[in-house]
Amino acid sequence: MEWFVNAAKPFQGMKIRVVSERIDTHWYEANVLAKAFTDITGIYVVHEITGEDDVVKKIDTQINLDYSIYDAYINDSDLIGTHYRYGKVIALSDFIEQEGKDVTLPTLDLDDFIGLSFTTGPDGKLYQLPDQQFANLYWYRHDWFSRPDLQAKFKSIYGYDLGVPVNWSAYEDIADFFTNKVKEIDGHPVYGHMDYGKKDPSIGWRFSDAWLSMAGAGDKGIPNGMPVDEWGIRVENCHPVGASVSRGGALNGPAAVYAIRKFTEWLNKYAPPEAKDMNFSQAGAIPGKGNIAQQIFWYTAFTAALTKPELPVANSDGTPKWRMAPSPRGPYWEKGMKLGYQDAGSWTFLSSTPLDRRKAAWLYAQFVVSKTVSLKKLLVGLTPIRNSDIQSPIFSKAAHKYGGLVEFYRSKARVAWTPTGINVPDYPELADLWWKKTALAISGQTSAQQAMDEMAKAMDERLHKIASKGQQRCEPKLNKPKDPSYWLAQPGAPKPKLDNEKPEGKTVSYEASLKAWD
Repeated sequence: MEWFVNAAKPFQGMKIRVVSERIDTHWYEANVLAKAFTDITGIYVVHEITGEDDVVKKIDTQINLDYSIYDAYINDSDLIGTHYRYGKVIALSDFIEQEGKDVTLPTLDLDDFIGLSFTTGPDGKLYQLPDQQFANLYWYRHDWFSRPDLQAKFKSIYGYDLGVPVNWSAYEDIADFFTNKVKEIDGHPVYGHMDYGKKDPSIGWRFSDAWLSMAGAGDKGIPNGMPVDEWGIRVENCHPVGASVSRGGALNGPAAVYAIRKFTEWLNKYAPPEAKDMNFSQAGAIPGKGNIAQQIFWYTAFTAALTKPELPVANSDGTPKWRMAPSPRGPYWEKGMKLGYQDAGSWTFLSSTPLDRRKAAWLYAQFVVSKTVSLKKLLVGLTPIRNSDIQSPIFSKAAHKYGGLVEFYRSKARVAWTPTGINVPDYPELADLWWKKTALAISGQTSAQQAMDEMAKAMDERLHKIASKGQQRCEPKLNKPKDPSYWLAQPGAPKPKLDNEKPEGKTVSYEASLKAWD
């Protein structure tokens, strides 16, 4: 704290503005840590909370105008490819060693952060500093899955044990079992699946946040598939060359089409009827009501909200009746591929921000990720960023409250759940295509194949637009179209259609699933 007091002296009385998305971690920063920082340093912080989509619009506006609107952003690392290519974001590794050296915390300890691979550009430089992280994992009612009567009934119908699904075939069987065979538990209707389907920007996150990677649409590679990533974009020599199969991409390939088809099928067959008209915010609270058996894609940011003792999914002492486990994988998935999505909201600084204001904001950013406050912030928001916090005895004592969260973040597997990566050259320009095009299939207006054909075509058109607009480095250079059969015959993605997209279902016990983290 003494270091912050002294480092902040040149900036006392200054007011800085920062902005972040609306989650518990950032509310804690805005309501508690910002005031503490002001009390300690004399730098007044306006920490604004808004929707994730609005944060993206705000930073995109500042990038395009080259005019300082905010002094810093907690911006998802999904934009790492954008930030690297446009050259408008400060490389923190340079800033720390050069003009920001005098305001860089000696105990910052970058090696302690678990998500730096997500915020590092192709040049090896660090462009963003993680502030919070949460993953999408499999969620299920462990108490229901442990009931002998339900176990016996499931095995008699499907021929294998009711347990944590390893593949999408088992997930589908379990969804069918609870929705159509069990139907009611303790006099209340139950459903074997939960998702949301409203045509809304948030449905786009559902797919851009790595749904295709769970099915196996991309190539092997961590943190993102190479040369084809989970968006279906192919990159050659760091230049995006196309998303459509005809250009070597995988966005409208068999694996991607399968993924969209299954999403729509499960939503219609196994989720509560009202789910089709819900968005992300509305759907998030539904598992807590106690009538959902499992959810294939569940953000760990909801962990704290689902441990409230008054909820039917929690015991009276607040321990969960549910557990989280590794996500089941689709038939196109191969070992060595990413398996799911991890959000990494990260401090981001633009060159258009005056140096003195950037330095003052950098001090605040370091304060809210410092070892002095990060463990407490973790226990409030459950969005870990430091290995030292994850390994702390205090986190160990709380592990039984969190249904597998501690085990996940202590495992090596956490690196296989990754954000959008460097193949995406302009996230704001491309992201809206996900909700506008996939909604065509979800609503039944078109087939999954037609929707993804339209999306791949639109993605290629926007890649061309980005190239014509100009980027400082690694701009798109589209391949000339070829017959899709050429690319489908090549190794890796895009992958040809499987003869059998529903192999035999496979499940494991919860204890075995925890070992699978590694």
